[in-house]
Amino acid sequence: HVMRRFGWDCHGLPVEFEIDKLLGITNRQQVLDLGIGKYNETCRGIVTKYVAEWEAVVTRTGRWIDFKADYKTMDINFMESVWWVFGQLWDKDLVYKGFKVMPYSTGCKTALSNFEAGLDYRTVPDPAVMVSFPVIGDADNAALVAWTTTPWTLPSNLALCVNANLVYAKVKDRSNGTVYIVAESRLGQLPVKAKASGKKQAPSKGSNAEAVQGGLDTESYELLAKIPGSSLVGLKYTPLFDFFLELQDTAFRVIADNYVTDDSGTGVVHCAPAFGEDDHRVCLSAGIIEASGLVVAVDDDGHFIEKISQFKGRHVKEADKDIINAVKDKGRLVSKGSIEHSYPYCWRSGTPLIYRAVPSWFIKVEKIRDQLLECNKETYWVPDYVKEKRFHNWLEGARDWAVSRSRFWGTPLPVWISQDGEEIVVMDSIEKLERLSGVKVNDLHRHHVDDITIPSSRGPEFGVLKRVEDVFDCWFESGSMPYAYIHYPFENRELFEKNFPGNFVAEGLDQTRGWFYTLMVLSTALFGKPAFKNLICNGLVLAEDGKKMSKSKQNYPSPMEVIDEYGADALRLYLVNSPVVRAESLRFKRIGVFGVVKDVFLPWYNAYRFLVQNAKRLEVEGLTAFSPIDQASLRKSSNVLDHWIHSATESLVSFVHQEMDAYRLYTVVPYLVKYIDNLTNIYVRFNRKRLKGRTGEEDCKISLSTLYHALVTTCVAMAPFTPFFTEVLYQNLRKASSKSEQSIHFCSFPSTTGERDERVERSVTRMMTIIDLARNIRERHSKALKTPLKEMVVVHPDSEFLEDITGKLKEYVMEEMNVKTVTPCNDPMKYASLRAEPNFSVLGKRLGKDMGKVSNEVKKMTQEQILAFEQSGEISFLGHCLTLDDIKVVRQFKRPVDVSEKEIDAAGDGDVLVILDLRADQSLIEAGVAREVVNRIQKLRKTAQLEPTDLIDVYYESVDNSNTLEEILQSQDQYIRDVLGNSLVPKAAATSDMV
Repeated sequence: HVMRRFGWDCHGLPVEFEIDKLLGITNRQQVLDLGIGKYNETCRGIVTKYVAEWEAVVTRTGRWIDFKADYKTMDINFMESVWWVFGQLWDKDLVYKGFKVMPYSTGCKTALSNFEAGLDYRTVPDPAVMVSFPVIGDADNAALVAWTTTPWTLPSNLALCVNANLVYAKVKDRSNGTVYIVAESRLGQLPVKAKASGKKQAPSKGSNAEAVQGGLDTESYELLAKIPGSSLVGLKYTPLFDFFLELQDTAFRVIADNYVTDDSGTGVVHCAPAFGEDDHRVCLSAGIIEASGLVVAVDDDGHFIEKISQFKGRHVKEADKDIINAVKDKGRLVSKGSIEHSYPYCWRSGTPLIYRAVPSWFIKVEKIRDQLLECNKETYWVPDYVKEKRFHNWLEGARDWAVSRSRFWGTPLPVWISQDGEEIVVMDSIEKLERLSGVKVNDLHRHHVDDITIPSSRGPEFGVLKRVEDVFDCWFESGSMPYAYIHYPFENRELFEKNFPGNFVAEGLDQTRGWFYTLMVLSTALFGKPAFKNLICNGLVLAEDGKKMSKSKQNYPSPMEVIDEYGADALRLYLVNSPVVRAESLRFKRIGVFGVVKDVFLPWYNAYRFLVQNAKRLEVEGLTAFSPIDQASLRKSSNVLDHWIHSATESLVSFVHQEMDAYRLYTVVPYLVKYIDNLTNIYVRFNRKRLKGRTGEEDCKISLSTLYHALVTTCVAMAPFTPFFTEVLYQNLRKASSKSEQSIHFCSFPSTTGERDERVERSVTRMMTIIDLARNIRERHSKALKTPLKEMVVVHPDSEFLEDITGKLKEYVMEEMNVKTVTPCNDPMKYASLRAEPNFSVLGKRLGKDMGKVSNEVKKMTQEQILAFEQSGEISFLGHCLTLDDIKVVRQFKRPVDVSEKEIDAAGDGDVLVILDLRADQSLIEAGVAREVVNRIQKLRKTAQLEPTDLIDVYYESVDNSNTLEEILQSQDQYIRDVLGNSLVPKAAATSDMV
């Protein structure tokens, strides 16, 4: 069996954020003052706060999982396996320490993954400024002009970046003689002074799409020269601020990179290497900074450090306005405006993110990128486009993964470093730490291991090694789950090796950059294989209005409320039958859950109830108690619908097998709905006489047994989808048989015998088409079903089909449509004319420009050509061979001469044609009266709330004092007895105790 243990993510930002709110903590120092131990134990205390609620909801929804043998990421065994994973990566030379510019939440005081940074984008206004950077030694005293929407980064400017392949222009402002250098294609972005006409100057819009896109305004500027971008590289410029003058030997110069484009800004980018990923990369590459010498001028709380003396202690976003004013006071502000753009916010604290360089430990993902792409090919996804497009593209651009966080509540990095940084020891087990330190370890959280030191292997004079302060990003823990939840490799080696990679995982579409990714990275790095074989990617469940479900907005019902009203199985089927199991969004609607109850469970239950009622009737009538006949014997039944429902049940089981093997959950429910509809509206409805014992005890038991096995098989096949409903039905059904399994969930999934009868399935489907077409004719002429009709003619060229309809299925067609005879006709020309139509959806792509000509030829086909085409299966026009899939043959009714539409009418679907004789005679009228009488008696039984097993006598009295009614009832006595079980008695013959 599959291990089904519930797992709890216990570490990380969500827990710390809750504790920060609880304790009123706003900065890192407050945690240190409180004590990491007290802080972490408070975190531990709230992790299990909602365990009972989770267990109640998960259990009530029918998820088969073990809560008692659960695992938690804060358990020492789980954490030790996470250490082992990191140790393996270290041994494979896949770990290094460096700086990384990452999305950073000043509200939560931590770096976020790119995945987390993408969770909450908002359209907001930000300042957009152009700043001048005078070029040292330029003959025209020109200044490079850069554009930015983050003025708070200007105090940390160390370089300007251009694109060496672009052409730049040197222009002179006619009003004040100032000379600027910008990309030639961005000249339209320079501010234009107010004209004499009095028109106001439009504020600079930066990269706003509405900004002027034209060339130079010659009234405001004079073009002095065009300069290739490559000739700007190496120029020195005057720093904007003097906070980093110690770097002037290498900094404050122009560098080049292709990430600079001419579709926004000025074609000149201001670089603050501590606050931009590209800035950091190009400055490091150009030697502006050294990897170990980067100064990050903003602290963990988002405030400027002491070094930025003019703005020290100020939050960066709050300092924007004062920084702009300072730039203006220096005469360096070229223009000031604002821009509305999409900007990332912290998904937890709701504060705007900044990009900030943080020291981190990295996994060398780029080194194994090709292996990742190969491992991805070994997996199967539903839907496959998420694997082939979204996930593949993410892997193709995978960057080294920063796995450490400067936080408190998490699995500590198992890295001990000497004071001089020359000696590093990575702990891959508790045993190793205990052996090297001599300290007994019972917990791996920071407050238990931070103070453990180990002596240097080089001797006492080199002191001791201390653990680095960082903890793991909780995504590293998630990616380690296949190993850590069973404490591999310290325990369960054989269990792991037999079951890895896992057969199946499922999560949301957003996890392509989260859990799916981390699983793939770690399993590839460790074992050279994916962590899973099959994956179902789920979409998002949205509120009914299409917005994200929100507790504060209360725009969705409680899951338990929905379950209490409609049942867990209805909710399960609603979700399984929705776009959400194929990576698309679902707008959750309560009425949709009700629709499942109405369309699936009520008809299903009605079929079950009908079986139970009639099995009970056998006992009431003193017959042998119902015991289902074995399926092998039932296959010898002479009844066509017995064979049909057996074959249809085989088809259902085969289909469920096929689709479940392919992880396509969303195809199963529509097939089940159709099957249940067929079971109730064809098998039960058409076999009422047999099931009620009107055709003899033996035939009754055969039909009841057939229905019994169909219901049991359906319940077992659908048990994984509807565990509660099927269990209730099974517990009652098993009483009638020798089934030993105490629960439906102990039963083996039904296997297919391969004994399908496709001909009978096809014939019954066509029969229902015939019945629907006949109903359509009746409705058109207001002929109720209780009105008998003389004849139905079925026109079709397939002799096998006509043989079935007028043979095995004839009695069902006659009874359902209340016709006296069914006549076959395999001559399509007797009652119909034929017309050929091209299948545009198929032919359009294939024929291209010839489509029009071929289409005309198809429409011109004669009756003889169409008949020959149906016989041979192909025909050629203009060199194109067309088959039965390419041309649709439509049969149109050809009414006999001297007969009106009210007397004979027809309906067809292009395949079969049905003709009804609507003319009445006395025998038909009498049969209609009898049918109406029976219908009214059945309604009276229902009003009196009688059970089907309740035996009653029915008396009648004619109110018109004629013998007409009595004569009709006597002539139709056999029909009445077949339906009601006994004859009708005149009121005059009633006994005195009649009710």
